[in-house]
Amino acid sequence: MTMTRLDGRAPGQLRPTRMTASFTMHAEGSILIESGLTRVICTASVEDRVPSFLRNTGKGWVTAEYGMLPRATSTRTQREASTGKVGGRTQEIQRLIGRSLRSVTKLNELGERTVWIDCDVIQADGGTRTASITGAWVALHDAIAWMKTRSMLKSEPLRDHVAAISCGICDGTPVLDLDYAEDSCAETDANFVMTGAARIVEVQGTAEKAAFTEEQFLGLLALAKKGVAKLVDLQKLAVM
Repeated sequence: MTMTRLDGRAPGQLRPTRMTASFTMHAEGSILIESGLTRVICTASVEDRVPSFLRNTGKGWVTAEYGMLPRATSTRTQREASTGKVGGRTQEIQRLIGRSLRSVTKLNELGERTVWIDCDVIQADGGTRTASITGAWVALHDAIAWMKTRSMLKSEPLRDHVAAISCGICDGTPVLDLDYAEDSCAETDANFVMTGAARIVEVQGTAEKAAFTEEQFLGLLALAKKGVAKLVDLQKLAVM
C-alpha cells in the first residue's frame, strides 16, 4: 500500500513549487521561490571587489547571507542584528549556500568581482535552506546575465545548475521534500545538494530517532536525484 502524507502527497512528490524571477526592482538578480508554504526571496548583488585573499589573483567570489524575518515562523524570533551576532545555524546555512554556488561557478571567469547572494525567508514551513540554495542559483544566473549585457564577462562562469532538496524517513517510509510537521517527527532527515548532472555537492544526514541503514540512505539518495531533477527543470523555466 502506498503511503499518503498529511498533505495528500505521495512519498516521492515535491510540494507545489514556483519560482518568480526578477522579483525585486534594484538587485542585479532576484527571485521569489515558493515551496509549499515556505517562501524565500533571493537577491544577487555584484560588487567590484573581492575578499583580501583574492586580491590581484584575477579571480572572483560568490558568497551568501541568510536570514529569517521575525515572523517567518509561528512565534516571533528576535532579529540577529539586534543581538549583535550571527547565530550558529545561520552561519552554517549561509556557508552551505555559498559552497553550493561556488561548486558550479568558474571563479576566474568572474574577474575580481564578488556576487553577494542574500536569502531572506519570509515564511518558513520546512526546507528553508534547500529552497534558498535552489533559488540562489536563479538569482546568480540572472546577475551573470546582467553582467553579460554590460560586456563585463569574457566567457560563461556557470558550469551547471545546482539545487537542493530534503528527504527523510517518516513512519518507516522514505519521503521527499519534508514540510515542518514531517521534519519535526521524522526518524531520519537529510539534505542533498546536487548539480544538474546529478553530481553530489553536499549531503547532510542525521538519524533523529534510530540509526539508518545503507539501503535506506540509497533510497533517500534516489528520491533526492528525482527531486533535484524536477527543481532544475523549474530553474530552466525561470531563467528562460
